[in-house]
Amino acid sequence: MWVAYHIYDEKEFGMPTGLAYLIVVLVWASTPLAIKWSAEGGAPVGSVMLRMATALVVGGFLLLLLRRRPRFDRRALLSYAAAVPGVFGAMALSYQASQYLPSGMLSVMFGMAPLISGLILQALPGATRLRRWHWLGCALGVAGLGVVFLDSLGVQGSAQQLALVMMLLAVTLFSGSGIAVQRVAAGLDPLTQTVGALALSMPCFLVLWLSSGESLSIPLTHRGLWSVIYLALFGSVVGFLCYYLILSRLHAATVALVTLITPVLAMTLGMLLNQEAPSPSMLVGAVLILIALGCYLFGDRLTRRKARQAALAEDSTEVSS
Repeated sequence: MWVAYHIYDEKEFGMPTGLAYLIVVLVWASTPLAIKWSAEGGAPVGSVMLRMATALVVGGFLLLLLRRRPRFDRRALLSYAAAVPGVFGAMALSYQASQYLPSGMLSVMFGMAPLISGLILQALPGATRLRRWHWLGCALGVAGLGVVFLDSLGVQGSAQQLALVMMLLAVTLFSGSGIAVQRVAAGLDPLTQTVGALALSMPCFLVLWLSSGESLSIPLTHRGLWSVIYLALFGSVVGFLCYYLILSRLHAATVALVTLITPVLAMTLGMLLNQEAPSPSMLVGAVLILIALGCYLFGDRLTRRKARQAALAEDSTEVSS
């Protein structure tokens, strides 16, 4: 499920679509490793709170620079609130889980968002029913998760299993939050939506931080500090703006292919830059999850192609008659 805010066009935001797509891929692929580095000082809650606070300041400054007034009507506030589980819940859980999982696995887990969104939608009225390839993708995804969970029964089994549960819950909150924002349909531009969601999320981060027992000084390594800055500027601002930009210009299925590309890149970055060595079982589980996502996405594409061909054939018949 992908939430699109169709507000940008070539005149308003002149960035080429290809460049925006490349930025989204690179930002999403590098975000898991940056999360892991930013939390390596032992303060995951403080690190994510610092990231979001910095992003809020930058986003608010951009609103002032662009002379855009934030909306405070009822529908806008509902949209901000609907985004809080995806900002606060998903990010807080992801930072905790990053201490026990390879960065590439974080990306693989978030790649399951379309599958989980499809399952959530089945419980909502008016949603498109899943077809056979959707269910096949879901089944393969569950099988991949099962392999990963079995692999975590090893040396640090309980910690890794808890981290996997956290990531599964994080992706569920992220997916459900996206669906909720879409159903509110407040018509907000991406920057306003992002700043509003961050503003409502900050009290939640503050309460969690104060109750976590972490040091109030937020200990960060040198690369952890730069990771927080990178995540605040690119992960929370530039990446989201480019994401919504390509959604406004490309078909959602084309954008969804990002979730197939980024896990591979993320795992590669983790191995090259962080000396991560995922176990063979974990790699098998990751491959199964990616195949599941491929079945889900390409099945949709095949259905749309057949529908277009059928429509063209029907039009040709009408013209002939």
